This record gives sequence, structure tokens and C-alpha cells, in this order.
Amino acid sequence: MDTLFFHCYDTALGTCALAWGGQGIVGSQLPEESAAATRDRMRARFPAAREVLALEQLPPPVQQARAGVQALLAGEPRDLLEIELDERGLPEFNRQVHALTRRIPVGQTLTYGEVAARLGQPGAARAVGRAEGSNPFAPIVPCHRVMGAGGVASANLVGFSAHGGVATKLRLLAIEARATGQQVGEQTPLF
Repeated sequence: MDTLFFHCYDTALGTCALAWGGQGIVGSQLPEESAAATRDRMRARFPAAREVLALEQLPPPVQQARAGVQALLAGEPRDLLEIELDERGLPEFNRQVHALTRRIPVGQTLTYGEVAARLGQPGAARAVGRAEGSNPFAPIVPCHRVMGAGGVASANLVGFSAHGGVATKLRLLAIEARATGQQVGEQTPLF
């Protein structure tokens, strides 16, 4: 079993965190209500992980992941595909959902049904929703770009498991809309 580490860092949205081991990033955390709450969440998610405080003590791939998430949340149109994820403990279906979700460009969205159809399982929209809802890598796996059939404009915008729920999802989409020159709520469908 790998030794695990985690690191909390500031972003434009608040304090985020990364956890990693010898095979890559094992978890990413969007901000909780405070830096202390983010740290507590990481300790709960990864109880055996040791915290690394200093940026210069982070391995280069973790420094790059940190910089990529900071850039995305600051409004740069970053896809974060260069970040290596350790998904060994996840079901194969979730891995497939994550791989497809990572390829949704900044400023674009898909519905759960569209993701399921692209995976060759058109009846699996609810399973896609569960996979996105348990995504341990937000925003590296940009599950906020996947939504219910009504899309961003829907009054039925479905939940988001990060702190702040749907409001956080909308905030992420707004940041990405501005990064791609769109008006908020005008994220274009992928196809």
C-alpha cells in the first residue's frame, strides 16, 4: 500500500486540497466553508495521509496539479488532462465516466444521458449521475460540466456533492463561461 499525503492550498474559490500516493493523485477537494473544514475533510477522507505544508516539498506532478487547479478556478480555460489520477480503487464504470468527463472542454456541458449514450449504455443516466456524485477528483474530473436533462437553464438543476451544492456548480460553470467568452448559462453542448 502506498504512503499517502495531502496538501491544502488557496484558490480563487477558497482552500482546495490534493491527496496523492506513488501512483498519482488519489483525491482532490473543492473548498469547504473554511480552510480548517477543508483540512478536516481531507483528514476524514484520507485518515492515514500525512499533510505536506510547504509547496517546495510537493513532488513536481503534485505542484503541477495544484497550479492547474488554481489556474482553472482563477478563470483560465485549463483541461487538466495532464494530471495523472490513481483510480485503482474505483469501479471500471466510474473510470469510464471520469475519462469521458475529463474530455468535456471548458465552457461545454453534457447531460447524464449524453454521457451514458457516449459510453454505449444509453439507459445508464442514473448510474452516470452516481459516478459523478461520488467523483473523488473534482474539479480535475469536471463533474460540474455534467447535468440533468434540462441543462444549466433548467429550474430542476440537479444537485452537486461539493460544499455549497448547486450554487458551487453554477459558480464553477460561470468561471468557465467567462474563460471561454460566453455569457453565464450559455455553455454550449458538446455536439
